[in-house]
Amino acid sequence: MSVADNLQRLTGPYEQRSWLQRIPAAWWAVAVILLFMPVVANDFWLFQVMGWTFILGMIGLSLMFLAGYGGMVSLLQMTVAGVAGYMVAILGPSGANVSLGLAWWVVIPAAFLIAAIFATISGALAVRTDGIYTIMITLAIAAAFFYFTRQNYSIFNGYSGFNLVLPPKLFGVNWRDPMAFYYLSLACATLCYGAVVYISRSPFGLALQGVRDNPRRMAALGFNVTAHRVAAYALASIFASTGGILLVWQNAQIAPGTIGISAAIDVLVVAVVGGLRRPLGPFIGALIYVLLQVFSADILGLFGFSADRFKLIIGIGFLAIVLFSPDGVLALWDRWRARVDARKAAETRGAP
Repeated sequence: MSVADNLQRLTGPYEQRSWLQRIPAAWWAVAVILLFMPVVANDFWLFQVMGWTFILGMIGLSLMFLAGYGGMVSLLQMTVAGVAGYMVAILGPSGANVSLGLAWWVVIPAAFLIAAIFATISGALAVRTDGIYTIMITLAIAAAFFYFTRQNYSIFNGYSGFNLVLPPKLFGVNWRDPMAFYYLSLACATLCYGAVVYISRSPFGLALQGVRDNPRRMAALGFNVTAHRVAAYALASIFASTGGILLVWQNAQIAPGTIGISAAIDVLVVAVVGGLRRPLGPFIGALIYVLLQVFSADILGLFGFSADRFKLIIGIGFLAIVLFSPDGVLALWDRWRARVDARKAAETRGAP
């Protein structure tokens, strides 16, 4: 039997199954839980916990896309999200006098476009370096934008920022209502996750992963390494901008503190704790981060500490993940499943 016949025999049954049949049962269970969560969860869980989880997950997803598929660790993603959020506040209606009050169908596309331009220009500067230098350049850009927004009053309204930045009431729905906002953020997170999965399997995504693994060889094959990396920054800005706009609508405000250095580091922590290798990782890391921060007072109270020690818990958890599972929480799950499968295989071989 030829190699082609063997490949057809191995891949034939898989290709004959529909995409619905290829989705694991666990994914269907998670989908059902998320869709019907408003039936059992209160407004606090829907709006504050899950809504914030989806938002942080999307911003972390943009970092995962750059680091996991492009090999570029960027501390700029919270800043990109902040640019989109600021554009919504500046161009649309808000409680500040400097806002222009334009219609939503102008504001939202403009926010995505301006954030993409910002990310593309920043990426063009950052991709010419590697490793720690990329991290330092993106951190420097994030710090510069933070201090610029804090000191500029004519456009960014300085230290006070913007308040009363509310989502438009489309289809007669108040999208800041906890249930409506939950489904809105869930839908956006699902679309962003699906987009990253699709892009990773597309020719561009495969070429980007080749650039990550061996840029010299990809350049020798005729690929423009710099263009692929800059395009990755532009694509990642879409996911970060989506999270940034939702974050502004959730808080109904934005200020320089929203995009500070601490927030940029938090996005890195979220992505690393969940896992930088798969798109699901940032959402897992975001859920862990949000639960720890929301319930930090209760958790720390059990050990006699104050809620101000929240960052200490996050730091210890981050160090533990980096030391014992560099690929994040998802790697621990994979190891556990591998042990279970190996044990079952050993029991099957030993059965009479």
